[in-house]
Amino acid sequence: MKAAPFKRYLQVVKPGIVMGNLISSTGGFLLAAHGQIDWSALLATLIGLSLVVAAGCAFNNCIDRDIDAKMARTQKRVLVSGAMSVRAAFAHGCVLALAGFGLLALWSNGVALACAAFGFVIYVGVYSLYMKRHSVWGTMVGSLSGAAPPVAAYCAARGQFDLGAAILLLMFCLWQMPHSYAIAIFRFDDYRAAGIPVLPVVRGIDEAKKQILLYIIAFALATTALAASGYVGAGYLLASCATSLWWVAIALSGRKLDAGQPAVSQWARQVFKCSVVTITVLSVAMAVDFQSLAPHAHWGI
Repeated sequence: MKAAPFKRYLQVVKPGIVMGNLISSTGGFLLAAHGQIDWSALLATLIGLSLVVAAGCAFNNCIDRDIDAKMARTQKRVLVSGAMSVRAAFAHGCVLALAGFGLLALWSNGVALACAAFGFVIYVGVYSLYMKRHSVWGTMVGSLSGAAPPVAAYCAARGQFDLGAAILLLMFCLWQMPHSYAIAIFRFDDYRAAGIPVLPVVRGIDEAKKQILLYIIAFALATTALAASGYVGAGYLLASCATSLWWVAIALSGRKLDAGQPAVSQWARQVFKCSVVTITVLSVAMAVDFQSLAPHAHWGI
């Protein structure tokens, strides 16, 4: 039985990803606003970015339908099952992209619009069309697109790309790496069956475990830069340290697990779940523990 039309159009845009970006984008905007919130700009920015992210996901589903058919977790997606045509999904993506970029152009600023466009092009044109299928570095390239929405939201409130935006870009790029590698470990068989050259498949799970730990440590250090630069207060710093140490502890717990053990998959799921909790907590913390008198960066675009 085919899904209802509304449900098909919702499923093709990956609502979970849209919601995750909505949370991080809210954090980025409120961090930059320093309590002086333009509510219409906030609403327009969040809706615009959500539409752009949704459009990117629709296009990604169109591009990935062949490899989705080879992966157990994606075989029921609407383009694979035939519940929705590629033409309809592509048209849906076009409408969402036009609406999203149009909203940002009307209600935001050029820097925020450029950040959103950069992330969209990287995700659809570079990552989905080429890097995901051909290079182990695809995850790193894709991390740029994942970091774009909160940075764009920050720039929408701040009016420029400054030190705070650069720190957010670094934070969210570093966060994406262990988050994505963890998924690739507990979905190892799927990625191998589809021929996707993610790190665990190409270089082994043991190497992926090492990289997960290193990226989490780098992320933990990057999160403290917001506090060190005066953008956030002690509450955020406490949340950052607590969640980062928790994530590091989970990563360390996987060191002695053999790559072939079922426990490795469960460990990777723990790393993934902790990553979601960590970035959600930090997004909320930066939204509520901003420093209203934070110094303006000495540079900006």
